[in-house]
Amino acid sequence: MHLGRQDSVGHNGLLHIEECLDADGRVVLPPETTLISLIDRAIANVGDCLAYRYLDHTGSGAAHAVELTWAQLGVRLRAIAAHLQRLTIRGERVAILAPQGLDYVIAYFSAIKAGNIAVPLFAPELPGHTERLETALRDSQPSVVLTTTPAREVVRAALEALSLDPSPHIVAVDEVPDAEGEAFIPVELDVDDVSHLQYTSGATRPPVGVEITHRAAGTNLVQMILSIDLLDRKTRGVSWLPLYHDMGLSMIGFPTIYGGHVTLMSPTAFIRRPQRWIRAMSEEARHGRVVTAAPNFAYEWTAQRGLPAPDEDVDLSDVVMIIGSEPVSIDAITTFSEAFAPYKLPATAIKPSYGIAEATLMVATTDPADAPTVVHLDREQLGAGHAVRVADSPNAVTQVSSGRIARSQWAVIVDPATESEVGDAEVGEIWLHGNNIGRGYWRRPDETQRTFGAKLQSRLAENSHAEGVPIAGTWLRTGDLGVYLDGQLYVVGRMADVVSIDGRSHYPQDIEATAAAASPMVRKGYVAAFSVGQDGDERLVIAAERAAGTSRIDPAPALDAIRSAVAQRHRVTVSDVRLVPAGAIPRTTSGKLARWACRKQYLSGRLGQH
Repeated sequence: MHLGRQDSVGHNGLLHIEECLDADGRVVLPPETTLISLIDRAIANVGDCLAYRYLDHTGSGAAHAVELTWAQLGVRLRAIAAHLQRLTIRGERVAILAPQGLDYVIAYFSAIKAGNIAVPLFAPELPGHTERLETALRDSQPSVVLTTTPAREVVRAALEALSLDPSPHIVAVDEVPDAEGEAFIPVELDVDDVSHLQYTSGATRPPVGVEITHRAAGTNLVQMILSIDLLDRKTRGVSWLPLYHDMGLSMIGFPTIYGGHVTLMSPTAFIRRPQRWIRAMSEEARHGRVVTAAPNFAYEWTAQRGLPAPDEDVDLSDVVMIIGSEPVSIDAITTFSEAFAPYKLPATAIKPSYGIAEATLMVATTDPADAPTVVHLDREQLGAGHAVRVADSPNAVTQVSSGRIARSQWAVIVDPATESEVGDAEVGEIWLHGNNIGRGYWRRPDETQRTFGAKLQSRLAENSHAEGVPIAGTWLRTGDLGVYLDGQLYVVGRMADVVSIDGRSHYPQDIEATAAAASPMVRKGYVAAFSVGQDGDERLVIAAERAAGTSRIDPAPALDAIRSAVAQRHRVTVSDVRLVPAGAIPRTTSGKLARWACRKQYLSGRLGQH
């Protein structure tokens, strides 16, 4: 089984899947395999082929496409890397504060090629995330910041406001001439060197930098290709995801493995006209299989605002669409599937998946031939830690399967109090093991040991999901709660988000769904439920954004309806309900609800203030 079963003559030097598998079929990268060595193989074997395309929608009319072949990418990487070598020493951090585009891709890979540690971040104009950017910059202490000419002055002003010591050099990558590449000094990279710091989303805590090695990045890319069945080299990627996000980075990582290419656009272009995403996928699907990825809200938004014109020729028959939020919303899947079924979207196209930054990204996904799997669980039993199937009813909680664990990765469900594996149908913390796991948290040795160095105190005597991992092996504590049913992983929530009141546990997304359905004044998908107070005196707070066109309507009936619905369905009293303007509830940079930040704003009295 070759990674390139559609290889043509001249492509034999590209990576083949058998090179990445040992005698037992486990994923083991070839020695000296790094992100840069993979790019070098693509340059040597398919140099004239397209690597990255960016659809620029900033002008009027149709998008302007900017393209890079592998050979052109190689020239730019040598030039920027040589420039960095004059400003840095090996291992120093290089932050990318650039707008979405091909210069971002060049900056990211150049930092790694130079022997530095890349820190993919974002340009300061991204609204609502100044605190996250400041945290990451102060934590990583970059020697150089890579940006672009149009963004340079904004970046300079932001860095001056932070007064970083020492102040990093600012380099506009588009101003570095190709000729500088002549001075590049080759760097010997090790598979266990840190390639980049992936800062966490900040959904449940302040962002921290995960040390991702070349081994972890390469392993996870191979795991994704095997799990999603992307073995055909004609496969193309389409993505609007932010390039500083783990899922966005994985989308630009795919082509390095198989020498293919990916079409990119900006998140803003997608939000303004989600049909751009659909059109790009349809166009690419004319030439081969297409893979894309997005969180819950993107599927809902596209179903609402992204339908093609009635006479438009859109064909989605050969797309794979990863939905990677946790927990995955069945409403998002159903709404999108029904909206795009007329455009030949297969029932198996959408792949609910689970991933976290600490594991580079992907942990589990739905099998290629399978449609999304849904179960209905008893709400009371689930709150007590047991997954008991019931018929679909208002008192049942709907859960979407995240599929099966990727090859050469292990996930066990653990009782966090005893650190012992629990059986199937029992809820516990998800612990992970595999070569795709990051090395730890940047400059946080104690937290690294606690999170990445967990040890199982006991395993199940039969049917253990830890089988194959050495008894003394270490595990990653994810902080996520999950359960196995029929060999598939269900992610039911985050430990930090669980609302515990009067000795009973409630999953916030369950309460949020009830609140959203209680009144048409509530903007669906924009509700946050969290608890405030101390142990033994927690109170439930719900913040909900107003639906469009309701800013002048008396909120009292909606507040009463929310309180009544939550009390009836969940048997818990809502202490406070806030109906806030659209956009008031904070979200992570990937679009997920940031309940931790919402709670923080509520306690400070700033929730709903612009």
